[in-house]
Amino acid sequence: MKIEERPKVEKLLTNPVKRNHQFDTVEVKVSPPWKDAVKQLRKNRFAVAGFIIIVFFVFLGLLAPLLTPYSYEEQNLANRLLAPSADHWFGTDDLGRDIFTRIAYGARISLQVGLFAVSGALVFGTILGIVAGYFGRWIDTIISRTFDMLLAFPSILLAIAVVAILGASLENALIAIAIINIPVFGRLVRSRVISLREEEYIMAAKAQGMKNGRILLHHILPNSMAPIIVQSTLGFGTAILDAAALGFLGLGAQPPMPEWGKMLADSRNFIQLAPWTLIAPGISIMLVVLGFNLIGDGLRDAIDPKMKS
Repeated sequence: MKIEERPKVEKLLTNPVKRNHQFDTVEVKVSPPWKDAVKQLRKNRFAVAGFIIIVFFVFLGLLAPLLTPYSYEEQNLANRLLAPSADHWFGTDDLGRDIFTRIAYGARISLQVGLFAVSGALVFGTILGIVAGYFGRWIDTIISRTFDMLLAFPSILLAIAVVAILGASLENALIAIAIINIPVFGRLVRSRVISLREEEYIMAAKAQGMKNGRILLHHILPNSMAPIIVQSTLGFGTAILDAAALGFLGLGAQPPMPEWGKMLADSRNFIQLAPWTLIAPGISIMLVVLGFNLIGDGLRDAIDPKMKS
């Protein structure tokens, strides 16, 4: 048996073993980080609930002309302060205007305020934060001290001061809200950039002679997007709340625009006589702000590795 098996052994030793590459190579599929974040976000029930709330108000604003036969500025004093009914789902205000119609059109204004105010604050705050964090020295000192000065004032008081200088209007309210949110984005991005500029891949890029502009665009900015996205989502709710506060004080959107804060101000004299005039805009503001906050918290848990278990 041993003599017969020897050729087989020698054959195995002399001839190379043919391996089946199908079993030698192990394919490991690595999903992109954003896919993992989406999966994590979909598992968060509160974030899903917030997303549903925001989608509802987005469609409410977009489909407002199809959902109601009335105009948001249509007045009918014969129907003033009517209770909710089949004809007027949320009742009417002191001028006989349909409250549901004004809530639907007001959703457009509130979401536009959040979009444009946060976009402006994000762009300028990100630019200033990157410049301050990356270059440092006297540039960082000037920008950081400016941020500290703006943050020293309560946000609503600073917004009132800006609107008082520029004049009461929706456009000036957007500018004021953007200005008071610039330091929030700026300091967030600055702290992120300071931690990134000492990373090995940044030092290697500098050693290869890569220009600062390319480093900022291709390395610093992409790796700073996670906290920016989270803050942007949370900033939407804050911007809408600030716009409602300015509207309540008469410094935001002017009549007859159906801004929710202005609707609250116009209805405060009818709290006991017609409480529905206050309930509808108040709940709308609360739901939209809650929706963005839930999405922001969900994004923070999904994107930030430190928050994952």
